[in-house]
Amino acid sequence: MAECSEPDCGNIAAVRLYVPWDADRNVCTAHARALVQRDGVVAEPLDGAADDWS
Repeated sequence: MAECSEPDCGNIAAVRLYVPWDADRNVCTAHARALVQRDGVVAEPLDGAADDWS
């Protein structure tokens, strides 16, 4: 599994974010919860990352 793409985060990526105004990125669940609140951002769970959803 890859690490979260957010700076200074070493958590495992569990979510793919589709961001209309920026590049798509894989992030941890903590960052996904915050970033998906923005208008237009869509989150999709990554295959094999079910254990990281908590």
